[in-house]
Amino acid sequence: MPHHKSAVKRMRTTKRDRTKNIDVRSGLKSLLKRTVEEPKNTELMRETVSQLDRAVKKGVLKKAVANRRKSRLALLSNRTAAKKS
Repeated sequence: MPHHKSAVKRMRTTKRDRTKNIDVRSGLKSLLKRTVEEPKNTELMRETVSQLDRAVKKGVLKKAVANRRKSRLALLSNRTAAKKS
């Protein structure tokens, strides 16, 4: 148990931030899975990229992680488009 008032507040804010981060990550995982299942859906791809950028802005993900995931989604989308042609 913390002994200082500031430590008590820090515990509260840490808990709040942790739950927010978990919510954002969980939503992203679901969205990424849906996007991988249907890579030709451009609207879903656009939404996924937007959510990744928003997660970076909120500080939930690092910029490089989001960029890597966007790149892999684009590669997957391009591969499926090339196979269908």
